[in-house]
Parts: sequence; structure tokens; C-alpha cells
Amino acid sequence: MTRRLLLSYLSLTLLVLLALEVPLGYFYARGEMSRFEGDNRHAAEMLAGSLEDRIERQQSRELSDQVTEFAREHGSHVLVVDSDGRVLTDSHGTVKAGTDLSADPDIAAALGRRHTAAPGGSSVVGGDTLTVTVPNSFGGNIRCAVRVAYPVAPLSARIHGTWTTLGLIGFGVLVAVAVIALALARWVTRPVRALECATAELADGSVKDLPAITQGPPELRRLATTFARTATRLQHLLHAQRAFASEASHQLKTPLTALRLRLENFEPYLDPRAHDSLDEAMQEVERLGRMVQGLLALARLENSAGTPEATALGAVVADRAAIWSAFAAEHQVHINVTGQDVGEVWALPGALEQVVDNLLSNALRVSPPGGTITLATMINGGTRGTWAELHVIDEGPGMTPEERQRAFDRFWRASSSYHDGTGLGLPIVQQLVRAGGGDVVLDAAPGGGLDAVVRLRVVAPQRPAP
Repeated sequence: MTRRLLLSYLSLTLLVLLALEVPLGYFYARGEMSRFEGDNRHAAEMLAGSLEDRIERQQSRELSDQVTEFAREHGSHVLVVDSDGRVLTDSHGTVKAGTDLSADPDIAAALGRRHTAAPGGSSVVGGDTLTVTVPNSFGGNIRCAVRVAYPVAPLSARIHGTWTTLGLIGFGVLVAVAVIALALARWVTRPVRALECATAELADGSVKDLPAITQGPPELRRLATTFARTATRLQHLLHAQRAFASEASHQLKTPLTALRLRLENFEPYLDPRAHDSLDEAMQEVERLGRMVQGLLALARLENSAGTPEATALGAVVADRAAIWSAFAAEHQVHINVTGQDVGEVWALPGALEQVVDNLLSNALRVSPPGGTITLATMINGGTRGTWAELHVIDEGPGMTPEERQRAFDRFWRASSSYHDGTGLGLPIVQQLVRAGGGDVVLDAAPGGGLDAVVRLRVVAPQRPAP
């Protein structure tokens, strides 16, 4: 934001400088050129008038001396012709006396009583020149014409110096505006940066130090004050909610344990016909115990702010599959591991093990005897980047699209569910995966059953398998 503000201020200043300095320099150059031309034409006319008497008296030497002196004073090249266009004298002797120049356009114009001024070049003066040709007439008769070539180097130097001065002034203004704009931009964006840091901390779960903003625009200071109140209230609500879930779950553990012991103690005194009801009550107590454990696990996840680490997905999958294989064999279910090596992915420490365990536990509950649970890893590149995917595919009854959509809601269980789940396994999986920057979805397996797809960020992107 600071860069954009600085660029906008500098761009606006540059446009203003160009709009002011370019016309100023242009009109200054034109004015100097016009003044230079007018002054030199006047000097040439004065010279032509002063030569009239010497030409009438045919004072060739005095005429040559006066022309040479004028040329030396003005650093110019002077040439004088008579009324027929023949050279009378040349200040530098480059044109012989008597040479006919009546065919030259400027000489012909001067003999026709017209003044001319035109740019040109001269090897005598050197560099670019302004050639002024003026007539001298008296009583309607042309007595002579004077051609004076003035060097324009001094004029060009003055004009270039003016442009340089304007450029330096513009550069100085830009530097001053840049310094002021940078200070102003930082003054404006300082509360924005503080709010950005506080928002990022709030997104991570807590704000350690709420921004006490005393600088910046009043609107941003009011925004910071409102944000601080909102963040404080939100933190209190979140802490209260998490504390309630954690403390309630913890407090329920002891009564549930005591209730189970009392039910077990009742067994010898019950009528045999009531044993089935006692067993069902014991199962419900066990399910409540698992639910309490799940709530405690979720509370710990929500209160933790771990940092994702690079974890070898293939090694975790192979290790968990080996551990669960014996238990799966007891239920006559085979675990098959397949797919490509996806390398390392980002995940919270120990999170992938819990994710695989929860998904395998769910898959085993619904898999029929003789079924197969497939663990497949692959790289999937899409418009959102490259992801590593873990597919846990079972051959159970599957779910409807509506059920797959609600499966990650806490305590939700499918209406056709026949197992004793708590409805917290998939929410825990989702929490663990998203904490590492990934996501998890449920899809229908191609041959029936359910395909739990875990998408994880790869540490070193690899090409998808062909």
C-alpha cells in the first residue's frame, strides 16, 4: 500500500511538473530566439546605416576596418554588397571584393528592400548561425546590403542551461514530494499494518497485544478502536466456549467411570432377563466415554496453535497400514496400499497418524467381511496448485450426497448407521487437516462405498502421474 500511495503521489507530481515546465521551457526558448533575432537585426541595421557615408565617399579601407571591428565585437561574419549585389568587403576575407552575389536569395531580398533572417551554418564562425540580411536605402534608392552571420552557440547554451535548471528543479521537487509522500504514506498505513498483524493473530486463535494506535488518520484510529473491542469480545466468547467444552468433557469423565462401575456391580444381582438391557446400558456408557474423549481432543486442537512441519506421507500411510492390518484381518478385511510416492507434505506434528487412524477406523466399521480398504496416494495438479492426495476407499454401503455433505458436522450420524460411532471422528480429521493448510472431502467410490479424500500441501511440488 505504501508503494502504491508513493507511486500515485509521484505520478501526479510528475504530470504537474511536465504541464508547467515543458510549456515554460518552450516559451522561454522561443522568446530568447525572438529576442536574439531582433537584437541582431537591429545591430545589422545600425551597421548598414553607419556604412552609407563611407560607401558614398568610396572609403574602402575605412569601410573594411569598420566591418572587421563590428565582426570582432559580435563574434560574427559580416559581408557588405553594393546596390548591384557585388561584394564591397568581407570581414574575414573569405569572399573576394567584386564577387557578384545578387543571385543569393537573401541578397536578392535585401536589394528588394526586404529583411531576412534564417538559420544556417558557417565554417568561418563555426557551428550553427543565424544569418540576418538587411538593406540600406535612402530616398528610394538601395545604397548597400549587409549580411551578418551570428553564432547561435551562446543562445543554445543559455537555452540548454535553462532546461537543465528546470530539470534540476523538477528533480528536486520530485525528491521532496517523495520524502513527504513516504512519510505521509507510512503515517496512513502504520495503523493498517498494525490491524493486519492483529487480524492475522486473531485468525491463528489469539491476539497477544491489541494495537494501541495513536497515530494515523482519525478514521483508521476509530477503526482500530472498534476492532480492538470486537477482537476482545470475540476472544472472550471463544475462550468461554472452548473452556466449557474442555471442562465439561473433563468433568464428565469421572461420573461416567463411576456409572460404569455401578452398572458392573449390579450384574450379579440382576434377573438374567435384564442382562441384555444392562449390556446395552454398558455400551451406551462406553460410547459416551468415547464421545467425551473426542470432545477433549477437539478442545485441545482448537486451543493449540501448532506450526505445520514437513512429513513424509508415504511413510505414515505404510506405518499405519501395517499397524491396522492385524486388527483388519480379525474382521476379515484386507488393507491395500497403492499409489505413487508424493514426497513430503505440510501437516501438524502427529496429525497425519491421527487422520489415517480415524479414517481406517471408520472404514473398518462399515467394511463387509472379505472386503478391501484401499489407501492410495497421488499428486493432483489443478488451477489452485499442486496437492498431494490420500484416498481411503472402503467397500461399505456408502453415503448419499446429502449425508456426505453433513458428515463433518459434530455429533452427526447417518440415519442408516448401525455402528456405535460418536460423530466426532470426521470433525477431528477435518480440524487436523485444515490446521496444516489442507482439506478433506467425501466422494462416492467408483465401485460403491466411500472415498475419503485428504488433500495436503506438498513441500516440493512434483509432477502428476501420467
